[in-house]
Amino acid sequence: MNREQHVCLVCGFNMIGFHPAHCPFCGASAKHFITAEECSARFHVSSTVVNEKVSRLNSQPALGIEHAAYRIETGNGACWIDCPSCFDASLTTAETILFTHHHFLGASNLYRDRFAAEVRIHQLDSTHDICRPFSFDTTFQENFVLKGIEAFHIGGHTPGFTCYIFEDVFFICDYVFLDGDGLKYNPFGPADLTIAGGRVIEDIISNRQLSTVCGYNYVIGYDDWKRRFDAGPVFGGY
Repeated sequence: MNREQHVCLVCGFNMIGFHPAHCPFCGASAKHFITAEECSARFHVSSTVVNEKVSRLNSQPALGIEHAAYRIETGNGACWIDCPSCFDASLTTAETILFTHHHFLGASNLYRDRFAAEVRIHQLDSTHDICRPFSFDTTFQENFVLKGIEAFHIGGHTPGFTCYIFEDVFFICDYVFLDGDGLKYNPFGPADLTIAGGRVIEDIISNRQLSTVCGYNYVIGYDDWKRRFDAGPVFGGY
């Protein structure tokens, strides 16, 4: 950690090379920031098994509204979907970090250096101001398959929002939230485009044999999630 870097305790956003008066993501004041070194000393990243090839990564104790990241053992090297906010040097190497979107980039710059990992994000999200201090090795524009992980551009919530499928697991991150017995679309984006993205999701998952959905703060059986999705998510809040 040879560059100034601070972490927001409210949302988990990493600020690289500068110390602003307010968090560029959530707007929290600087009194809520700690250095990346202090973050690594106070927090660690825990792993929770989803299935024999997928595990969920979260900072412990909880680091604000940080989104879960997921590790996939592909059989041809490990990949992450999104990235923890806390840098934990004890984590096992991942060869690639694939982002769903630009809102929660975590400590990806530090993990990229630690692992010599390739970092990928959709080109449309890579141009956002909050991405400028972060390094991306690949910015993609088309759907692709990497080591058995299928990437599908949805757009909507953010211009470059991308979901992933690995075998029978669907990684949707924060596009929709659990809400009682239903679902809500993420409200931090344009309503019309987000809802239109739901129709793209319908096409992606149609006729797929899936078992599990991995969201930003939940893991749920696919049949239960699909029942809620078919009922029609509303456009709501956290």
